Amino acid sequence: MPGRRDSVLAVFARSVAVIGTGYVGLTTGACLASLGHRVVCADIDEAKVARLTSGEVDIREPGLAELVREGIAAGRLTFVVGAAAAVAEFTARDQPAEVMFLCVPTPMGVGGTADLAAVESVVEETRAVLPSGCVVVNKSTVPVGTADRTSELLERADVAVVSNPEFLREGSAVHDFLNPDRIVVGSNTSQDAAERVATLYARLGAPTVLTDAASAEMIKYAANCFLAMKLSYVNALAELCERLDADVTDVTEGMGYDKRIGQAFLNPGPGWGGSCLPKDVHALLQVADSADFEFRLLRATIDTNTRQFQRMVDKIRVAITGSKRGSVTRKRIALFGLTFKAGTDDLRDSPALGVAALLRQAGAELVGYDPGIPAATTPIESNLLETVDSPEKAAEGADAIVVLTDWPEFRTLDWSALAGVVAHRTVVDTRNLLDPAVLGRAGFDWTGVGRVLHDVPANLPATPTPSAP
Repeated sequence: MPGRRDSVLAVFARSVAVIGTGYVGLTTGACLASLGHRVVCADIDEAKVARLTSGEVDIREPGLAELVREGIAAGRLTFVVGAAAAVAEFTARDQPAEVMFLCVPTPMGVGGTADLAAVESVVEETRAVLPSGCVVVNKSTVPVGTADRTSELLERADVAVVSNPEFLREGSAVHDFLNPDRIVVGSNTSQDAAERVATLYARLGAPTVLTDAASAEMIKYAANCFLAMKLSYVNALAELCERLDADVTDVTEGMGYDKRIGQAFLNPGPGWGGSCLPKDVHALLQVADSADFEFRLLRATIDTNTRQFQRMVDKIRVAITGSKRGSVTRKRIALFGLTFKAGTDDLRDSPALGVAALLRQAGAELVGYDPGIPAATTPIESNLLETVDSPEKAAEGADAIVVLTDWPEFRTLDWSALAGVVAHRTVVDTRNLLDPAVLGRAGFDWTGVGRVLHDVPANLPATPTPSAP
């Protein structure tokens, strides 16, 4: 039925310019191309554009490289240098750009506010070349009121501005784009423009929320900040469980069956981080302050997260020395996991590095291993920690192994072999990732977060292998 599929694609095909080829921009461009749209992606990095044109994707994101190569081969995905060039590319094809997505960085600026310099730069660059009737879409996470600000900067009554926030998780961005929980589109000036943007996703069959721009912008912050609060809550709950001799794993399982709560984001850990949550929480806090609203709950969420780093360090001190005040000076500690979550190579605001910084300040000698980060290219300051390319090298001579990222590979390591290379058989599992019984059989003392398994037997005999019938 290829002919029928092509006709369906033709109905919805739009000419789309995507400015920025980071996690959001490249995923947006490649996925829209896979839905049948004609997409030109722009970036200011010439070398990166050259690599993408050749089908080389630097981002560690399952399925993304394949979608990029398929889009290029089908002639629906092109890469150029510069935002204006993306618009010009469609003009040269006599297919004026109908939609322009802004997927540029909006990093945390002074005082926690979002830095909109990249957004403003693109608007200035493209203001004079956008065709009449084009829709400019803020895809980047931006403060409430940015759509209005973008319209003011454009000074184009014939170009509508729409807010269409992304809800992509690193490590599953392609899946999230193609299987969205909802599509949110907001516009203050043009219902038609909002509906045109919504139709870009029509084939996905997701619920669509059409609203005003401010509400659309607020939805993104509200969602991410709620998730951050949920994580801070469960981390605080884990600490309380330790004091009351309850097991947080059982507690959160019991909570998660409640449909009002759900199982997601109920795993305690060393803290939350990454490229989105810290930035968005601080940005919403600044928005609240500017509106003369004291968002105490959100401020407590940040404070709880900051405290979590020190709490993990205290656990490590106890595991190594027997006391929260014990010295870790010159203690060799192996850090298993450096990225902020498994499945990505992103180190931005990683809680693992937050814990590492406190350990280093306390005089510990740190050696790190992460499956997603090649040791030779790790962009981590050498005075913080040494990186190696295998867990065995990291564990060699270690006074403790600390699991900081939930890479599933760590569950299947040969812990008996690791027991033979460490100086002391001590594991602090800040993600509750490992099986305490497996660690016990390998001779390790295991410490988790919010668990009641304080006395895991250190030398249980290995479970005998059943004889073949």
